[in-house]
Amino acid sequence: MARNRALQQWRVEDSVELYGINSWGAGYFDVSDKGDVVICPHGPRGPQVSIPEIIAGLHERGYDMPVLLRVENILDARIANIHDSFRKAIKNLNYTGSYRGVFPVKVNQQQQVVEKITQFGAKYHHGLEVGSKAELIAAISLMTDRKACVICNGYKDEEFIDLGLQALRLGFNVFFVLEMPSELEVVLERSKALGVRPNIGVRAKLSSKVGGHWTDSGGDRSTFGLSPAQIVDVVDTLKASDMLDCFQLLHYHLGSQVSNIRDIRTGVMEGARLYVGLVQEGAPMGYLDLGGGLAVDYDGTHTNYISSRNYSLDEYCTDVVEAVMSILDEQGVPHPHIITESGRATVAYYSVLLFNILDVSVVEEVHLPESLPEDSPEPVRNLRETLAGISLRNLQECYNDAIYYRDEMRQMFFAGRVTLRQRTLAERFFWAIIMRIAQEKTRLKNVPRDLADIDVSLADIYYGNFSVFQSLPDSWAIDQIFPIMPVHRLKEFPSRQAIISDITCDSDGRIDHFIDPQGVKPTLDLHPLRDGEEYYLGVFLVGAYQETLGDLHNLMGDTNVVSIRVAEDGTYEYTREIRGDSVADILSYVEYEPRRILEDLRSTAEQAVRQGRISPSERFAIMQAFEDGLRGYTYFER
Repeated sequence: MARNRALQQWRVEDSVELYGINSWGAGYFDVSDKGDVVICPHGPRGPQVSIPEIIAGLHERGYDMPVLLRVENILDARIANIHDSFRKAIKNLNYTGSYRGVFPVKVNQQQQVVEKITQFGAKYHHGLEVGSKAELIAAISLMTDRKACVICNGYKDEEFIDLGLQALRLGFNVFFVLEMPSELEVVLERSKALGVRPNIGVRAKLSSKVGGHWTDSGGDRSTFGLSPAQIVDVVDTLKASDMLDCFQLLHYHLGSQVSNIRDIRTGVMEGARLYVGLVQEGAPMGYLDLGGGLAVDYDGTHTNYISSRNYSLDEYCTDVVEAVMSILDEQGVPHPHIITESGRATVAYYSVLLFNILDVSVVEEVHLPESLPEDSPEPVRNLRETLAGISLRNLQECYNDAIYYRDEMRQMFFAGRVTLRQRTLAERFFWAIIMRIAQEKTRLKNVPRDLADIDVSLADIYYGNFSVFQSLPDSWAIDQIFPIMPVHRLKEFPSRQAIISDITCDSDGRIDHFIDPQGVKPTLDLHPLRDGEEYYLGVFLVGAYQETLGDLHNLMGDTNVVSIRVAEDGTYEYTREIRGDSVADILSYVEYEPRRILEDLRSTAEQAVRQGRISPSERFAIMQAFEDGLRGYTYFER
């Protein structure tokens, strides 16, 4: 589509279609008439805020790229949407229980994120799910709503359980979810010692299993949870201890990104059957925790592909409530409170990674000699003949010949039979052939498989001022797709095909898979750089897991983080600003002492003065440079 439109005047609507922003943006992002990406936190009909305008404001405030931009209104909207959809389904289906959402802290553990979720979620009794002592302490410190649930998952030692029991004493609605049979004995022992009756749940291993990256959460061989036989043992132990009344919750988890609604419904029905069985065993129950799974449509295709989902939020909520009712009503069991741990769907849209492009590597037009040197080896002459003989009918044959003669020339060079200049001439003819084939194949109706991805070898490399390993670890580790696009110049035709490289010294620090209506494409349509003008890209839907999982590859630290809140009249304020890690911060994380580093550098510099290599004034300038460097941002600064 983009190539056809190149012959005509490029429009904003063409960029909207090319980058699919209306498909994956969920109404929170759009493109303005000026060609800028805008944020629509109150929905498509509400005010719009220009991302380039926000970037300009950040520069005025002294912030360099990269920046993680958080939009508080979007987080508010996601929490409200989930609760409103469940409430609507509950009302329409005459469900007698209520909905209690919880946010899994592991999805984004940053204090600002969890704090905002507890503040806005309080009116919905939106709680938190924790999986460690640190997460539990953080959760209790931020929560004010005593009706909201605190779900304690993960493996728990005595101290973890004691902390949860003390939180119960403070009035928090804490549940201990047993992940392994041995935890029950510890819970009972510590509750007796502290004189607190616990709220107990179990995590069940369902036989239901889904596809995708995060499938180990479900199935008979899932890592966590109890089998049906082990759950019955829990019931018997609680009966023997006269504590069956403490058994109130059943939990299961199919996976983090369940793309097919049928898998969700199957899991709910199996979980509801187990819930009925526990009620029939005499447990009071009252809570059914369906875990996570509500997917995010990262690629905008609305399919059951791993980066998408084939259902809407309303369909999800209706199917969940309806499936629970269909099982419980059949057995005359009262409807429980439904809990979901929808972390990804809550925070993914909340954050956008913004970065500038530092440079670009382009496969330039090859300049070939009019005549070959007399000492040119035979493979070079064959490559020139191949180039001269290219036609629409023999593209595959010429491609095969080019590969053969290029490899033959390389072997001759390795054996010392040709010179570096002769090999270079062969490489030039090879790339001239590849570029010519790439041009000609666009005229073919059916492109041979070998030629389909030839454009990738000719793609530009755009060097972005960020670290894949720090800010987009799932893109590197599991090839997760994130929407990526320029945030300005969208009235212009994007004439370049590119892959994106970060600034780490690692060939894995690149992005070469991008969203496409037909699945995934290996290059991204971008604009040529302009001298003296910054070019900005945005990576969207990065609020889930990316900050938590990021690492310090090449000692690139956390980026600058800025939060904004947009008023209904379109004005906005920068509500919170967090400086990214300095070089000194990062070095201290990996056990260096910045003060000791400076002392060692001063000693080295003074020795250089004594040896006559530098003057005392030069020593001062050198030390000033290192001190400034320690205070500086770990990313590229203009």
